[in-house]
Formats: sequence, C-alpha cells, structure tokens
Amino acid sequence: MATKVEICGVNTSELPVLSNKEMRELFKKVRDGNEEARRRIIGGNLRLVLSVIQRFNNRGENVDDLFQVGCIGLMKAIDNFDLEQNVRFSTYAVPMIIGEIRRYLRDNNPIRVSRSLRDTAYKALQVKENMLNEKSKEPSVSEIAGELGVTREEIVFAMDAIQDPISLFEPIYHDGGDPIFVMDQLSDEKSDENWLEGVALREALERLSEREKMILTMRFFRGKTQMEVADSIGISQAQVSRLEKAALKNLKRYVKEV
Repeated sequence: MATKVEICGVNTSELPVLSNKEMRELFKKVRDGNEEARRRIIGGNLRLVLSVIQRFNNRGENVDDLFQVGCIGLMKAIDNFDLEQNVRFSTYAVPMIIGEIRRYLRDNNPIRVSRSLRDTAYKALQVKENMLNEKSKEPSVSEIAGELGVTREEIVFAMDAIQDPISLFEPIYHDGGDPIFVMDQLSDEKSDENWLEGVALREALERLSEREKMILTMRFFRGKTQMEVADSIGISQAQVSRLEKAALKNLKRYVKEV
C-alpha cells in the first residue's frame, strides 16, 4: 500500500496540501454554499485519507475501496466541522474517517453473525447514543441492558459479535527488534475472572472519547512517545500529557462502573 502511487485514478504523489490559513478561508466559503471551495478542501485533504487507510493495510481489503470509504468519512467531517472550535480540521477529521472505515469493515465482515445478535448490538448502539445525548455521559452496560429489557451478558455478547476480527499475527509492538504479535499475549489459562476483566476493560475503553482512545492506543498499544503523538494529531506535548492523564483517570473510573 505504501508504494502504491495511483489510487482510484488519483496520483497520490501529486496531491495538493493546503495551509491552515487556506483551509479557514475555504471553510468560510463552504458556509456560504460554495461547492468549489468544498471540492478544494476535499482535494487538499486526500493525503490525510491516504495516511489513515495505511492503518488498515493488514486487513486484506482492496486499497481503492478503503480510499473511497475514507473519502466519505472526509466529506462528512467537512460538512460537520465547526470553524469556531479551536481545533485543527485534521484532528477532527481523522476519527470520523476511521469510524467510516470501521463501519465498512464491520458490515463486510466475512464472519457471519446471527441477525438477532446484530439487531441487539445495533439497538444497543442506538440506545447508547440517545442516553449520551440526554444525560451528556456514557451509559453503563447495565443501563443499556435495562433500557432494552435484556440481560447485561446479552449486550456484551452482541457488542463483541460485531467487533472486527483481529489476526493472531498482527504486530502490536515493535522496538526495532523482533515484533510482538497478538498471539504472544495470549495466555493458556482459561480463567473466567480474567475474561470478565477483559470485557470490563473493553467496555470502559468504548466509553472514552475518540481523542482519548486515539491517545491511549498510540501511547500504550503502538509505543509512541508523547511528542510523537503530539506531532501526529497536531497538538502540543503538554496537551497530550494532560489528555492522557485524564483518559487514564476516566478509564479507571469506567472499569469500576461496568
């Protein structure tokens, strides 16, 4: 993927790059319904889509398909971006592009999931979204289960069923020597207690904001330094440090609530 020059007929080596000042001026025109400005913003951020889809290069998916799906996420980000918020567009857009690609991969998952499980999972996601909007806080698994009239275990199993499968040979850490794969982290002990702790941690992670999840993933699953994370998402190292501490504090609290 990294060596592919042309994607969907687009020569990636010739993609334009817009300055922050140019972006702001174009977004002002987009507010007034200027379609040409919108097209320029899309073209000026295709490199961002390209960088995001490289995270999914081990899924065996067609790179052209992922690029097109990523562009859909980019356009949604452009249409919903608030210029008044003190945040870079790339910081806002990356989670939306990733989310669009994950939805595509989930819906095209070769592993067949029963309709009842899938329906329960989607209802749970809808209830989660509604309760979040009403209370301005993430609901617990128990609260979602109570709203749907099902058991907590049914919600957990349904949500697990629609998660993307991961290869046992996917590298999770690499320090220049031999990489550590997922299978290296698997234990032979089949403890129910360990399994439940894993479920609790996974549910707690899902309750974090997209930015918090992104920072913790880059720091603790990809081995990035705070400075590398800061450069990647366009904020200062001090902001990364502050957000990381808050995310870990929230994670600890959510684990207790699940």
